[in-house]
Amino acid sequence: MFYQLYELNHAALQPARAFADAMHALYSNPLNPFSGTVWGRSVTATAELFERSTRHYGKPEFGLHTTKVDWATVDVAERVVWSRPFCRLLNFHRDLPAGRRPDPKLLIVAPMSGHFATLLRGTVETMLPHADVYITDWTDARMVPAADGRFDFDDYVDYVIDMLHTLGPDTHVMAVCQPSVPVLVAAAVMEQRGDPLAPASMTLMGGPIDTRRSPTAVNVLAEEKGLEWFRDNAIMEVPWPAPGFGRKVYPGFLQLSGFMSMNLDRHMIAHKDFFMHLVKDDGDSAEKHREFYDEYLAVMDLTAEFYLQTVDSVFISHSLPKGEIRHRGKLVDPGAIRNVALFTVEGENDDISGLGQTQAAHDLCVNLPDSKRAHYMQPRVGHYGVFNGSRFRAEIAPRIMDFIASNRQDAAAAKPRLVRSRPS
Repeated sequence: MFYQLYELNHAALQPARAFADAMHALYSNPLNPFSGTVWGRSVTATAELFERSTRHYGKPEFGLHTTKVDWATVDVAERVVWSRPFCRLLNFHRDLPAGRRPDPKLLIVAPMSGHFATLLRGTVETMLPHADVYITDWTDARMVPAADGRFDFDDYVDYVIDMLHTLGPDTHVMAVCQPSVPVLVAAAVMEQRGDPLAPASMTLMGGPIDTRRSPTAVNVLAEEKGLEWFRDNAIMEVPWPAPGFGRKVYPGFLQLSGFMSMNLDRHMIAHKDFFMHLVKDDGDSAEKHREFYDEYLAVMDLTAEFYLQTVDSVFISHSLPKGEIRHRGKLVDPGAIRNVALFTVEGENDDISGLGQTQAAHDLCVNLPDSKRAHYMQPRVGHYGVFNGSRFRAEIAPRIMDFIASNRQDAAAAKPRLVRSRPS
């Protein structure tokens, strides 16, 4: 009943939110003589803070309409090129001159871990000038009718394989955080089958390949509690009248509570500063707060079966590094990977996926030539900085594009260049 109580509480606060909106409109109106005073700005700040703290945040937009290619600004159009009940594949189509040599196709597999794919907006924006970018746009499980069936780890792997088949040869895949495991499994399955459409390269970023290495608080919690605890305390049914009514899910608001509790003091300070920025009429700082939390507080539900399987196989049983992970009942052998080039990226201060957890992928791909593998550790960044921010743009993204360029299937004559981490 906890999910139902959460929704009931949100509905009960609707009149208070409406009143807060009215007060905000009244005291921010320039015709109101109090609007320019400290008192007036304090009222509007209080009203906005209350409304933002109690609302449901919808799925944000990518909002990427232009990019620069070859030093020229070109239009970007977002389009759906593949669709299933639990995911759409989006392409950011660039209006490029006819006859220009095509850029590599890059499939970015966004994490299905509570936030929408728009969390990787900065990642997409950085890669757009250099690649034909596609991204997995996962669907909020509460919006998928129960009649559309279940979605588990095997389905996730099948989705990735199907997308790679849709995109065709010379596709490069980038997995950010959680998808590193299913993407590695998908590559192994395709190589075991001799699939000619296996990706040309895969870049795994801050992913939990082997959580026994440098375990973080997230890893320790999973091992201490055990699977039954998560089944009993984290799985709930979607309440009416959501389209997914009756579906068992891991609610996004529960995941968000876990995220925020890890750094609760920082979030409280951020909201206090937001209030003061509004009172001081510091519009730029207030807008930065809105932009960040509009994204951070927008969360989605995960299907119960996928969530529990991930907790069990990745964080408790360590099935992949132990060589025990299966796909559709068949044992998966990462040693079958001989052609898919592997690049792993980690952050020095990552508190979600500890150092060495992603690099462990190299120990599993034992038959991959040295010319097709590389690892990079980015100093002075945490988990988020592995795929976004100034250091990602300046130091990580160029290495990824260099690795992709060295492993393009239509440029086999190019000499591969290893990317090594700089001395700390």
